[in-house]
Amino acid sequence: MAGERGVRGEQETGERGRQRLAERFEEHRGQLRAVAYRMLGSLTEAEDAVQEAWLRLDRSGGEGVDNLGAWLTTVTGRICLDLLRSRTARREEPMTEGFDSFVPDPVLRALPRADPEAEALHTDSVGIALLVVLEALEPAERLAFVLHDMFAVPFDDIAPVVERTPAATRQLASRARRRVRDATPAAEPDLGRQRRAVEAFLAASRAGDFEALVSVLHPDVVLRADAGALARGVAASKVVRGARTVATGAFHFRHLASLARVVLVNGAVGTVAVSEGRAVSVTCATVADGLITELYILSDPERLARLDLSAVEA
Repeated sequence: MAGERGVRGEQETGERGRQRLAERFEEHRGQLRAVAYRMLGSLTEAEDAVQEAWLRLDRSGGEGVDNLGAWLTTVTGRICLDLLRSRTARREEPMTEGFDSFVPDPVLRALPRADPEAEALHTDSVGIALLVVLEALEPAERLAFVLHDMFAVPFDDIAPVVERTPAATRQLASRARRRVRDATPAAEPDLGRQRRAVEAFLAASRAGDFEALVSVLHPDVVLRADAGALARGVAASKVVRGARTVATGAFHFRHLASLARVVLVNGAVGTVAVSEGRAVSVTCATVADGLITELYILSDPERLARLDLSAVEA
């Protein structure tokens, strides 16, 4: 009997310890999700990476972990690095057909009603344009840049993950930083000005006014449309350049404008078109000097079906 009580006591102690470990993990879940999303550009894969980090922590029992937050951040980074490398290995070419048109999973929020500047300061979202630039980095570059520049992880901690010296890891981040700086488009930070440009584009689309569409677009505007791997024909994933070409596409799809509502997409003003309670497209715009310079459109039905619309539903 005494032996049985001892076993039960050990089991209860073990369960309490595991419960406490799970509670400590939950304290870090938000940051881990943010790391994984910036690494992967996919909300689903980010959740999977965070869950894998928990499984690894659970298996280890937290033994030998002095700084749990730092440990979990680097473990999550390692998991994401492996996922990125497996993506690269599956591609026959560095850029597969349609890959240039990739649009990351968007995070949707309702537009602020009172103080847009205050809302912008609290938006915990990395912009779609930046995620697109990150997608073009080599996996190790992306990890070094994300962990160091976005989450202040020391190079000494990142180096073992990318299997390089701290000095070489610093060079990875520096190279990534230059590429991000050179490729990220200039953007209007004021949400009110962004909104005016996006609403003018929507109004012109709804009215079928081609010249009005052209007038709100920068002459060198770039549109990336991601309709998913199975899309074909006019709805296929593609990259389109030039105001009149982009306006022509918007004119053909003007029926979606009647379904669109203005929302925040990763902290910038964009739109979501909703039909029968389901998102059929999400558009994010980059605005500079009152004109739309970049458009990112996600219309992949499989990925849209997983979007959480609760934050933007009236």
